[in-house]
Amino acid sequence: MNSGKIMVVDDDPQIRRVLRTALVAQGYEAVDARNGEEALDMLREQKADLVILDVNMPGMNGLETCRAMRSITEVPIVMLTVRDAESDKVEALDAGADDYVTKPFGSPELLARIRAALRRSPQMMPETNSVRFDDVEINFTTRRVIVGDREARLTPKEFELLQYMVAHPNVPLTHTKLLQSVWGPDYGEEVEYLRVFINQLRKKIEKNPSNPKYLLTEPWVGYRFHMPAKMTKS
Repeated sequence: MNSGKIMVVDDDPQIRRVLRTALVAQGYEAVDARNGEEALDMLREQKADLVILDVNMPGMNGLETCRAMRSITEVPIVMLTVRDAESDKVEALDAGADDYVTKPFGSPELLARIRAALRRSPQMMPETNSVRFDDVEINFTTRRVIVGDREARLTPKEFELLQYMVAHPNVPLTHTKLLQSVWGPDYGEEVEYLRVFINQLRKKIEKNPSNPKYLLTEPWVGYRFHMPAKMTKS
């Protein structure tokens, strides 16, 4: 059985009820909120291990709610929407979501996405507690990234993607390899996920995101983490 508290945020009471029932049947603790404002209040008062967030809600919509959540928490967020265009997926991921499920969906699909978002894979752990290069310090134990004199706030999936790439430096990593290693074995075609997350990471750790020094693109293949020669481990 699974464990963890999952918050369902949707203005449709029937969807909230169905999702609560499915989650509890799988061993999760489930709580729900009717709108973005209520969800934010709940997150400030209690811990959640994952949020399922509907994009199309009256008032504060899902994208606005996701951005607001990202300002106060790193909880994994899976967004639900009736739209399936790539631009909509990119918009959701860009807002800070970790994953995206299109309505209508089956419970097995959503549960698989939840497991992937909650997943922490031991093979991604580098053989060191932290690394430092130039003015960037990555602590794998505390999951903190310091750039210069400030902390760069990374979402869970952003950190795991960076962690995996740092653990496999200076070699091309294919889109499929990155997706399956960080998101899970059911992934492999979601190239837009990587494009969004790499762009976000570049904005957070690169001095010049448009001309990156560390997170390099391998055309038609994937990405590569360039480890500077002057690097310290601890």
